[in-house]
Amino acid sequence: MLSSSSKINLLKNFIHEKGRNGVVIAFSGGVDSSTLAKLSYDVLKEKAVAVTIDSPVYSRHEISQAVKIAKQIGIKHYLVKANELEDKNFVLNNLNRCYICKKNLIFQLKKFAAKINFKVIFEGTNASELKGHRPGYRAVQEERGVYSPWAEFNFTKEEIREIAKRLKLANYSKPPNACLASRIPFGQKITLEKLKRIEEAENYIKKLTKVKLVRVRDHNGLARIEVGKNEKTKLLDPEIIEKINWKLKQVGFKFVTLDLEGYRTGSLLEGRDK
Repeated sequence: MLSSSSKINLLKNFIHEKGRNGVVIAFSGGVDSSTLAKLSYDVLKEKAVAVTIDSPVYSRHEISQAVKIAKQIGIKHYLVKANELEDKNFVLNNLNRCYICKKNLIFQLKKFAAKINFKVIFEGTNASELKGHRPGYRAVQEERGVYSPWAEFNFTKEEIREIAKRLKLANYSKPPNACLASRIPFGQKITLEKLKRIEEAENYIKKLTKVKLVRVRDHNGLARIEVGKNEKTKLLDPEIIEKINWKLKQVGFKFVTLDLEGYRTGSLLEGRDK
């Protein structure tokens, strides 16, 4: 098994080889894309740029955080407007939603790369993520000139966090995140109204309780709140419960529930026929 330093050296060589004619990094501002952007910028300098897709499926807070971390890295950063809700297949929210979303993302990134005459796209899928339901990664594999360096060299989420910490990135301990559409069960249509109430609900809960990790799953107007397993007690105070219940009904939810199992990836797949 290769040591961490050996893997990083291989990764840097890969970045240099693939990115010598310019690379666009799909930049969400999360740990994976931030660490990849930092390493790419260190290797390639102005031949690496970060691009964040600004669309209704991404929270305003996450986009503002992406802007901040790009400034810390020093990499040139662009916001590109897009709207997945214009794609009826995405709105239908079938099991291939992430595949469709990733295809749209890659299309936007390739269009931007062509505009600045850059040849390659990097995105941040890591080895740990490949164990779950990841149709979006299939879309990456189908595209020429699009690479997932973390997955390519078998870097796990824990290894990437450690690298981010060594690089002194401010977000090295940031909890995982996903687009707002991931809070809506498959088969239930994605609408702007749902995305907005999910975003407002999550922002309120974070601000009120100081939890680091929260998902408000939207089951046709029923809010199912998931928080980190070690943070559940922060939501059990009767006064906190009343405030959350009131606020979430104000933003459009009919019923408000707390998932006692807490946050876990893939919860919207639970109970589905295999």
